Amino acid sequence: MRHVNELRWDPLSREWIIVAGHRSKRPWREKDSTEKCPFCPGAPEIGSRSDWKVIVLPNKYPALIPNPPEPSIVSSKLMKPSKAQGICEVVIETPSHEGDFDILPLGHVVEYINTLVNEQIKLLKKPFIKYVAIFKNKGREIGVSLTHPHSQIYGLPFIPKKILDEYESFKTYYKEHGICLLCDIVREEIATKKHIIYENKYFIILFPFYAKWPYEIHVYSKKHISSLTQLNIEERTHLADTIRVVVSIYNNLFEKEKEIPYIMVFHQKPPEANDNYFHLHLEFYQPYRDKDKKKYAAGIELGFGVFTHDLDPREEIVKLRETCKRATSFLDEVLGKCY
Repeated sequence: MRHVNELRWDPLSREWIIVAGHRSKRPWREKDSTEKCPFCPGAPEIGSRSDWKVIVLPNKYPALIPNPPEPSIVSSKLMKPSKAQGICEVVIETPSHEGDFDILPLGHVVEYINTLVNEQIKLLKKPFIKYVAIFKNKGREIGVSLTHPHSQIYGLPFIPKKILDEYESFKTYYKEHGICLLCDIVREEIATKKHIIYENKYFIILFPFYAKWPYEIHVYSKKHISSLTQLNIEERTHLADTIRVVVSIYNNLFEKEKEIPYIMVFHQKPPEANDNYFHLHLEFYQPYRDKDKKKYAAGIELGFGVFTHDLDPREEIVKLRETCKRATSFLDEVLGKCY
């Protein structure tokens, strides 16, 4: 019996679920060495390629594939399956087996962003891809099975519900106020300086008023841009600067001996959506509320979608700002200022 690999529609929440039974066979590596790592130079997955900074590989255990099998059941009024058609890629961020963006040179992180842009352009040319989801999972607490620095790109055959919900919020706000929602937020934050942690020429880093997770961090473009593909080289460089700063903040947040786990996601407009509505932003989440205490999404969060923020936001912004000043001192190049 083959493993089920298909999409299943949830009529209650109105969203697609990817069923990928074969991914249960993914190897879990408590600790992998450079000799065993599939992403290190010389590994079979990398081949004979050399002199690279960032490289894109097919995901060995993809949740979506270009030519998927037919669904396991016939569609009915209440049970609606679809083919799991799409593309899953892994972005190897550096040949080095250890580390993160905060120890890479600024130009290297710009090359990473250039790679994301090129892959997004390529994937969106395929007729079955409706949205490109770019994200990074870091740390075993997040469920990462390989420690070599890497991100992921999913070419999805649908637009994720969270992106659709955000788009509706952007659209409604624009029609009511004649301005982009995030443009207005950025303008207010720059004026009041209540939640900004760091600012450079083109982006701000902030601990949003509406943060769900402890020490959640967002990166907002000052200029109204809806997609990575619209960034020029100078703007990409400043975005790379903010990514390095956020990661350095997290890695120095609790003065822990190990790097902190986190999730980084890029939120961009749906390809066919109105540019005036959606505003490019990055969101970072990490699971700790203190150095030895984790925040868990439990009944009220998973069961009802209502998040409980377990810390005092006034104390969090102070800690994040203090950490920013300490963390940026470890970076070789900084393009902005901490608050």
